[in-house]
Amino acid sequence: MAARRVPPCPPPPRSPTSQGPAVLDPEKTPSHPKVALQQPSHKKASLKSTKLFRHFRSVFRSFPIISPACKIPVLLHNSRLNDVHIHGGTRMTGTLFGHRKGRVSLAIQESPRCFPIFLLEMAIPTSKLLQELGLGLVRIALECEKRPEEKIKLMDEPIWNLYCNGRKMGYAVKREANAEDLNVMQMLHAVSMGAGVLPSEAIDLPDGELTYMRAHFQRVIGSKDSETYYMMNPDSNTGPELSIFFVRI
Repeated sequence: MAARRVPPCPPPPRSPTSQGPAVLDPEKTPSHPKVALQQPSHKKASLKSTKLFRHFRSVFRSFPIISPACKIPVLLHNSRLNDVHIHGGTRMTGTLFGHRKGRVSLAIQESPRCFPIFLLEMAIPTSKLLQELGLGLVRIALECEKRPEEKIKLMDEPIWNLYCNGRKMGYAVKREANAEDLNVMQMLHAVSMGAGVLPSEAIDLPDGELTYMRAHFQRVIGSKDSETYYMMNPDSNTGPELSIFFVRI
């Protein structure tokens, strides 16, 4: 009786450690610029405040929509008073950016080459803010409640009531900078002032183009419960075109 021939066993599969490095297809790999931003001179965020605003961010959309009156004093809208305050301010870099059909974010940096020291996501649509800026002077007021039992720095407050030229626009939430935010800061690291549209590799942009506006802001600390950022137009002497007020009441 003839012997039955047994087919040879297939070679064992190669272990992941024995395989060479994966080869990425350059046409499918996003070519984002490498983030090479500098650390700011000091960091104000603490572990406690970080956990707090993460918690608020998670329940942000469950808050009821209310429309309290804006508490910003009328005197702050006087351009002559603005000029007086600005002379004693600290120069910072401020960037408003967002997709045209999305919401706008505000990033504050010590310089265009630094990581953001403060980043705020606002409920106001980017297209609405661009429309307001095109009409003239814009005043953004951000208010939060004073809680005597909690010792939190003003700019570490996690959530704010948002007003634009006296009209309630929802809320604003402080958050940490993500990869997309840092990519925007890196692309603009050589820009000190300007506005425009940032390039994108995506063909389909459901939220529209990514727009930005960057300028120098003067930071004025009124007290532990008030802080203001004035954006100055170097081609005009009529005062700031955009003012952002942070007030704890």
